[in-house]
Amino acid sequence: MEEIWKFRHNVAAISSVMAFEHIRSSLHQNIRDVYFVRLLGDDGKLLQDVERMDARLCAETAAGRCIYQRILGLPALADKKEADYYAGCYEKWKQGQEQVLETKSTSQAGISAQMTARACQEAIAALAKTKSVFSESMQKNFVIKLLFWLDQILKEFPVRQQADLNIKIVSHNIVQKQKYCFFYFLTWLGMDVLLLQSGQDIEEEMEQLKLSQSYRLGEWAQSQFPAYDNKNCGIKVQAVSKSAVLPTSPPPVRITLPERSRKNAPQKRESLTVKITLPERSRKNAPQKRESLTVKITPPEQDKKNASQDGQLLSERITPPEQHRKNAPRMGAASEKVMLSDQRTEKTYEELASLASSVVLVGVHDNRGTLIGTGSGIMIGRRGYILTNNHVASGGCFYTVRIEEDDRVYKTEEVIKYNSVLDLAVLRIDRTLQPLPVYGGRQKLARGQRVVAIGSPLGLFNSVSDGIISGFRVIDDVDMIQFTAPISHGSSGGALLNMYGEVIGISTAGIDEGQNINLAIGYEGINLFIQGFTG
Repeated sequence: MEEIWKFRHNVAAISSVMAFEHIRSSLHQNIRDVYFVRLLGDDGKLLQDVERMDARLCAETAAGRCIYQRILGLPALADKKEADYYAGCYEKWKQGQEQVLETKSTSQAGISAQMTARACQEAIAALAKTKSVFSESMQKNFVIKLLFWLDQILKEFPVRQQADLNIKIVSHNIVQKQKYCFFYFLTWLGMDVLLLQSGQDIEEEMEQLKLSQSYRLGEWAQSQFPAYDNKNCGIKVQAVSKSAVLPTSPPPVRITLPERSRKNAPQKRESLTVKITLPERSRKNAPQKRESLTVKITPPEQDKKNASQDGQLLSERITPPEQHRKNAPRMGAASEKVMLSDQRTEKTYEELASLASSVVLVGVHDNRGTLIGTGSGIMIGRRGYILTNNHVASGGCFYTVRIEEDDRVYKTEEVIKYNSVLDLAVLRIDRTLQPLPVYGGRQKLARGQRVVAIGSPLGLFNSVSDGIISGFRVIDDVDMIQFTAPISHGSSGGALLNMYGEVIGISTAGIDEGQNINLAIGYEGINLFIQGFTG
């Protein structure tokens, strides 16, 4: 790991053990999100939640999908040889003008000497703010402890740290300043840290530094946490697969093809038989006759309650696509000829990838603020309008939106418009945006046409993939584009672009039984839905 990552701390609220367990960070453009969280008190089910987290993350560690350690406490440095060794590491760090810092375990664990040096500087700066006097000897003793504790954790790592591998460290009732700053130090090495402060918390002067976020679970209690040892999980640690990443969000619409459909794949614009589940409001608005598809998308109960509040949500019946095409105004023959002869230049893949700045990561939160899922969205209007899938937005009480190269996280409760038949929704944030152009239909799309998909699969912010249009489908009277550019859970709401950088579709679903059989709502439905928002 030669590059020094940049970090953004606590970009999403964590209010439970489960939320910490499921949050997934990603590295994008050398920037990684990390979490430093304190959960205060015991809500009566804390130990059960911890046991469940231990079992699940122990298994995920065995499968190479993360690294998980839960430690009851940090050991004392009693061996003189050990102390002398880390004192030598400190002296080399000072001699090298604090630019590189290595221990016997950092290189083996895949942590760069430059990153360790920077993390050490951050921890020292934090601790020094709580001391009226912080001498050179005090700093040296602190760094020696930091490095010793770091090696105690790293020697238990089953694999090397990698950019796409989440590392989660959990401990309990950390009060002492140096130990608290040590766990802050770990976040600057790319690790997520959870402190279960069931019986006591840090001092007020440490809290004022705002190094970590906190959430009150319940009253203070003397919770008896069992020791954790991944050797007791009955597992074998395997090498890490770079493709092994857990989803951070509820899966997008999953389409299951009957056996006969797979054997006799439709050759033309035929309807597929699909099972999805819609909320009650959707069934009321849905067409009465469903020749091709029974649709079901089930949001949380609270979303059904929110859907009727204040009259802010607007649901409308969308005219079936065939009727749209009949009623759509046609350009004159001369205009069509000019459009068809337009000699535009296709963009390179690098130029198309730069358009990711107009694709956002949408976090979906419940009424307690817990992050319950993620999806993607497309900027469609300068005044803060973002297009996403209805099945992404339908389960949340509020949303957070992240934009590339913008450290701010935008919170919104504004679902301006939704339609469950087209599976589209419009959110609004308080920011001026750079919208992507939506294709106007100057020429028909064609099978074999190259496309690029941009979204946040499995929470990996704004991943770019390429493929081709492999077919066209009509599912429940809605035009769909079938394409091969890989997408995964969390890609829902992302952009499907042509080679000119225009949105021709919004990623909506993937067929799990097939490989790279993915579906997008076409530009015709999008253009009808976003009228009035693109100014």
